[in-house]
Amino acid sequence: MKRKKLGERLIERGKVSAADLESALQDQRGKTIHLGDLLLARGVVSKEDIAAALKEVLLVDYVDASTVEIDPEVLELLPYNVALQNVALPLFRQGTKLVVVMADPHDLHGLDQLRFGSGVDVLPRFGFRDEILAAIEKFYRGSELEKGTETSRSGAAKPKAVDPKTGVGPVVVRSSPELAHSLVTVEDENLQFESVKVGTEVNWEYSKELESAKHNERTPAVRMVSTIVATAVREGASDIHIDPTPKGAVIRIRVDGMLRDIKEVPPVLQAALISRIKILSEMDIAERRVPQDGRVHVKMGKDTLDLRVSTLPTQHGEKAVIRLLNPRSARVDFVDLGLSEATSQSLRRILAQPQGMMLVTGPTGSGKTTTLYAGLNQIRTRTKNIITVEDPIEYVLEGVNQVQVHAKAGRTFADCLRSILRQDPNVIMVGEIRDFETAEIALSCSQTGHMVLSTLHTNDSVAAIIRLMDLGIAPFMIASSLSAVVAQRLVRRLCVCQREAPISPDFAALLLSANVQDFGNKMFVPVGCPVCQGTGYKGRVGIYEILLVNEQTRSAIRTSASPDEIRKMARTEGMRLMQEEAVEKARVGLTSLEEVFRVIPFESIPASVRCEKCNRDVAPAFLFCPHCGADRRVHAAVDRSAEAFTERDVRV
Repeated sequence: MKRKKLGERLIERGKVSAADLESALQDQRGKTIHLGDLLLARGVVSKEDIAAALKEVLLVDYVDASTVEIDPEVLELLPYNVALQNVALPLFRQGTKLVVVMADPHDLHGLDQLRFGSGVDVLPRFGFRDEILAAIEKFYRGSELEKGTETSRSGAAKPKAVDPKTGVGPVVVRSSPELAHSLVTVEDENLQFESVKVGTEVNWEYSKELESAKHNERTPAVRMVSTIVATAVREGASDIHIDPTPKGAVIRIRVDGMLRDIKEVPPVLQAALISRIKILSEMDIAERRVPQDGRVHVKMGKDTLDLRVSTLPTQHGEKAVIRLLNPRSARVDFVDLGLSEATSQSLRRILAQPQGMMLVTGPTGSGKTTTLYAGLNQIRTRTKNIITVEDPIEYVLEGVNQVQVHAKAGRTFADCLRSILRQDPNVIMVGEIRDFETAEIALSCSQTGHMVLSTLHTNDSVAAIIRLMDLGIAPFMIASSLSAVVAQRLVRRLCVCQREAPISPDFAALLLSANVQDFGNKMFVPVGCPVCQGTGYKGRVGIYEILLVNEQTRSAIRTSASPDEIRKMARTEGMRLMQEEAVEKARVGLTSLEEVFRVIPFESIPASVRCEKCNRDVAPAFLFCPHCGADRRVHAAVDRSAEAFTERDVRV
């Protein structure tokens, strides 16, 4: 049955004539005033008659805002400007919900703003606009609630205290003593959020409106998001995780690749926290059934960070992950990443070539994109046309044309590559090779006078060649296109609080298996101090395995040689395995043995020995060193022993 409108109800009740109603409707056209308010202002109908009719139409109880008394603690739940903007007044708490009288209780957008502003669910009641506005002025005007802060005796603004009954206020912190000092409040930092549209275009007008509306709203959710972001930036975190649980939400940050808990959020604030994050990143706050992605810029002092936001529905609510991207991370040199000067020079020579392909491989979070950007930094000049295809664009580089993949719009990696070839490029960077079509076009580009940089997900450098073959690429095309493969991992760097300890037998055996000689009788272990939050580690350093593709390696690829054969050949040409470099960095105190085992796979280390004359790796089967020609037959017995050494001899 169709619900009758207010005018029809009033005519049925005999409270208004058809002529008066028509006159009021004519006067209402083009205005935002409600019909009930207009009839009341004209004196055609009494307030009691309109309230009774509206109750039948809206199916919401009427509350006379001019007669209510409100607890100041309830007023603290809803900021003054939110109440004024939505013509809404908080009345009292009903369980975990807030009863609010508003001029338009069916305004869905207004209800969302009230939920967001208060941090709790809302039960609407209806009232007349003039009555609500007068009540807002009565209860809010001139009080500290209007400003959204409390003032101390010294006159300095301070955050509102936590309500022990409702849990509303600053987030409840349950962290270890080592972490407590790092938690900051928004008053400690000059934090400013700038919303970003899809495609990295900054929506400055929206940002101004958003900040002007939210700047003085010191709601629990606003303070909480600012505090979490400021703490994550202060600690050098790469990600923020908001994990829903039956008892609320847990806030974790990923520092140096490891997650650590920093806060617990009460259930009453969980939805408001997610809503605040979704509004900042321009997501649909009403949609909680499907995953969403968004972005937002944040200015913290002189630094500007790009925050990539992702939400995922779970059984206990929406989970949100925020990736913090610092543009300064893209402007680094190879040496800053942990590469030796000699290896850095080799990669610079590869990138200086007019054509070829350099692949960077490793698992997610191993720093592949940072390495690619470091490579672009080496070669970007005004004389070169550099174009990238990324999903998403993580860092903005001046002088580089960056393209965002948009699969729904038909802008895939392969489609973008075809278009880029008509843009006269010198250097092309492909964010990731995922399928045969992208791989084939990228390899073809490297054969036609372009330098191509890209990434793959493989365990080591040689596996990248096998991965391309598995995608369907012909071995001859790989051999003629590939210039270098960089496999990498990130390990935590030991803090300055590290200490020396006597070397353990297990560590000594591992050093021997990795051909590390003269390692001495000491090792370095983590301790823990306030600087590293008691973890013993501060920062990360890269572990690299560089495969430089020369003529011998190309021949092996063309003949579809096995991975072991290619690896042995590369080692005789001077390639150093990740395991060997990791153990060497543990030996000199850059990282620890435990950290190396956590990150680097040590299933087996292929046997090899070093030439006594030139100190380069040589396959055990070689009787003469291929590098310096030294006769190695006198060391054949030692080589056979080394070849028999396997991982089962090392028990760590």
